Amino acid sequence: MTLVIGSLQLGMIYGLLALGVYITFRILNIPDLTVDGSFTLGLAVSASFTVAGHPYLGIVLALLAGALAGCITGLLQTKVGIHPILAGILTMSGLYSVNLFVMGAKSNLSLIGKNTLFSDLLTALPALGKDGSQLAVGCVFAFVCVAVCIWFFKTQLGLSIRATGNNEDMVRASSINVDAVKIITLAIANGCVGLSGAVIAQYQGFADVSSGTGMVVVGLASVIIGEAIVGKRSVSVGLISAIAGSLVYRLIIALALKTSFFPSYMLKLVSAVIVVIALAIPTVKRTMQLRKIRKGGRRNA
Repeated sequence: MTLVIGSLQLGMIYGLLALGVYITFRILNIPDLTVDGSFTLGLAVSASFTVAGHPYLGIVLALLAGALAGCITGLLQTKVGIHPILAGILTMSGLYSVNLFVMGAKSNLSLIGKNTLFSDLLTALPALGKDGSQLAVGCVFAFVCVAVCIWFFKTQLGLSIRATGNNEDMVRASSINVDAVKIITLAIANGCVGLSGAVIAQYQGFADVSSGTGMVVVGLASVIIGEAIVGKRSVSVGLISAIAGSLVYRLIIALALKTSFFPSYMLKLVSAVIVVIALAIPTVKRTMQLRKIRKGGRRNA
């Protein structure tokens, strides 16, 4: 039971990360590697302000900081003409120094003894208990972000973003500023990622400058697993499936590490293998369908 509750807690919080990855990877159709840096940036901002006694302000500023990181990547892509993958790598690399600066040149920042969202909720509603308060905070953030994103992508700007991901040339021909659309989308996506890092910092009680390593893999795994379970139907369903995939991914990781076969240092390898398997599933399905069609053709020949 503890394993399931812990997976639900982390799944909801990392679901915000999955939302950001889904927005860039599926909706905008751009691979964004800024994620590793913007996640740590949100973590660092949230931890620094929590230590200063302002946990709620830290959450808001972490979201804005993540959005700013996304804007920088967008500007590098659109105004400087740098390839999307390289632009994300450059921003991510630069953010390493920024994150250290935000954390006061410390690689690790402890929040032990400081008030956080979770401790305040536990104080206000002691009946929830520690696990209940952590799960409640994660659920609230996940549900609110999904609801806002579903509403946003049905607005005129949201439809422009979806159209840009489907056919950029057509959108340019319609006199829509594609560069502005890309920058806004990357800002929204990395804002979600920064928010995820901010909540994680207060959840785990510390911030580490290397915490963001491999987060893009975690986000991709969540998105792909969610699509494998729910399917590709619409953007609204896709956003919900990203959260569902994050929950399943966390449960898989917890079960894998629970066994003695996988030591804790194998986490990144297990994550990578999960992504490879999830990515291979559609290809395997198509191959099997083609084989059936060929066999049917031979029989009818």
